[in-house]
Amino acid sequence: MWFKNLAKDVKAAKQNDPAARNTLEILLTYSGVHALIWYRIARFFHKIKLKLIARMISQFARFLTGIEIHPAAKIEGGIFIDHGMGVVIGETAEVHKGTVIYQGVTLGGTGKEHGKRHPTIMENVTLSAGAKVLGGFTVGKGAKIGAGAVVLHEVPPYATVVGVPARIVRIRTPEHEDESTTGVIVTKEHKPLSKEEHERREELAKAAAKQAEENRKK
Repeated sequence: MWFKNLAKDVKAAKQNDPAARNTLEILLTYSGVHALIWYRIARFFHKIKLKLIARMISQFARFLTGIEIHPAAKIEGGIFIDHGMGVVIGETAEVHKGTVIYQGVTLGGTGKEHGKRHPTIMENVTLSAGAKVLGGFTVGKGAKIGAGAVVLHEVPPYATVVGVPARIVRIRTPEHEDESTTGVIVTKEHKPLSKEEHERREELAKAAAKQAEENRKK
């Protein structure tokens, strides 16, 4: 399992970073991959109840990579942490495959919760540089979090959120998109839309965004 996850992480780096030339370069020079390697070692010790050793390993990894991942966090294989300096992933966070995390991202808590206090990031989410996702809620599949956004509430699938605090600016229509396992949503080739169809989809997207915002305020 450890080697399978490593292979998935390397594959994610190749698919998401145009500068990645080969596996050896990724293994030797990518701090995001190094941080995930150390995380999985620390996670092993955490699972067998050697929690002090696990925390020591995670802190050593932070010193080496600039990336802090709590050993109790749940991270699937196939994650790409690009550059990575300043990334923090909290104890009860969950990160699913295909997620892309850029430098300065925090998956943290507000300091007021107990139990599940860090976010769950579903498949194929993009977390742009400096984004802060704070709380025990879910960021839906295929969502995109803008650079510097501060997310304090649940994000619906395929939504794009920006700002402080973050607000929904767009919800994409997944039935017309290819859900890549690398964290990138790639639009399929299709015939140009008619003006009426384009306007219909714009109205649907606006209505979905409005409904999501109303749900958040409840």
